[in-house]
Amino acid sequence: MTTYQNWAKNYTYNANKWEEPDTIEQMKEVVKQNNKLRVVGSRHSFNDIADSEETMISLQKFNRVIGLDREHLTVTVEAGIIYSDLSHYLQQNGFALQNMASLPHISVAGACATATHGSGNQNSNLSTSIREMEVISSTDEIVTFSREKNEQEMNGAAVSLGGLGVIIKLTLDIVPTFDIKQNVYENLAFNELEDNFDNIFSSAYSVSLFTDWKDDTFNYAWLKHAITADTDSTEAASTFYGATLAMEKRHPIPGIGAEHCTDQLGIAGPWLDRLPHFRMDFTPSNGQELQSEYILDRSHAYQALKAISLIRAEIASLLQISEIRTIAKDNLWMSSCYKQDSVAIHFTWKDDWESVQKVLPKIEEALAPFNARPHWGKLFTMEPKQVQSLYEKLPDFQKLLQQYDPQGKFRNKFMNDYIFSNQ
Repeated sequence: MTTYQNWAKNYTYNANKWEEPDTIEQMKEVVKQNNKLRVVGSRHSFNDIADSEETMISLQKFNRVIGLDREHLTVTVEAGIIYSDLSHYLQQNGFALQNMASLPHISVAGACATATHGSGNQNSNLSTSIREMEVISSTDEIVTFSREKNEQEMNGAAVSLGGLGVIIKLTLDIVPTFDIKQNVYENLAFNELEDNFDNIFSSAYSVSLFTDWKDDTFNYAWLKHAITADTDSTEAASTFYGATLAMEKRHPIPGIGAEHCTDQLGIAGPWLDRLPHFRMDFTPSNGQELQSEYILDRSHAYQALKAISLIRAEIASLLQISEIRTIAKDNLWMSSCYKQDSVAIHFTWKDDWESVQKVLPKIEEALAPFNARPHWGKLFTMEPKQVQSLYEKLPDFQKLLQQYDPQGKFRNKFMNDYIFSNQ
């Protein structure tokens, strides 16, 4: 029997059947004929959120652009399309997405279903761009969720965690195309964040801080500036809160060549070639890796980072790199940024799960006073009861899933543990 793994190859799916339908009728038939189903896009989740004990449906062949509405500023796509392909289409037609994740090779449906995000004080997670969504429910009927028709239901459905059914079509908000330039600054002192966190993260369209936690310094500050008439010819300052302007391109992980990274050094370029950290024509992984991420209220950012720094020696030995980003609040029920302007603390680990799973509880304990929410698609060890306590709309989300999947066809161990175990 063929075995399937996720992108990072840290997880092997348990399903005994793997389906890749390429028409809606075929998809509906798969849903009708199977009792337990889950759906995957680009397989970028690091945990078992997308696994099934019976049948997996791949959206790999649902990867086309369906239509562009220039008047209403929307694009409609099949759910399995990846952001890099969608971005090229939009750019060719003079449009853009407001934001992108650091990696452009992920599927639109999978990213939205797990509340995946980009960066920027004014940029909400990717799910907030969904205006309408079509789903094949457990009864093999097509259900439409729409912001215009029922905004509250859409708020529940946007971050579905795969529990509503098979997402087949998405209509997304778009904006006119724009250019970005990015500069990297080196060696930003940790203590600069105590009084300047808001100023630092509001200084550009998108800001990322990278650290290996080896000392009290951020290795790099990446600033992505949207080009306007005022900023087009502005030269980058030589320093940024004590950090110095890099004169060569940098990779987020010190010591690795930057050939896979999007252009820096203040060279302006289209949004799709600057908002992600990595180029679309390369696979940027530094080999096998593991990822964890915790999202919390931005007002606690410095104290949370300070708490993590107390265990940095244990973190640093297992780490490739850690990234700090901000995300704007939203109203999506199961979003990690629900009703809070947030900061995300991300860890890219070496491929050593035995050791990583020992340090994650220590990080989670350090972040517990700040009600940190784990990224749904990444690795964490928090107890289900603790995770559930962080989502005030969980009861409404449970009802929504029960309404459209009363028999639990699209539930799996992850959903039973983290969504339904309190019932």
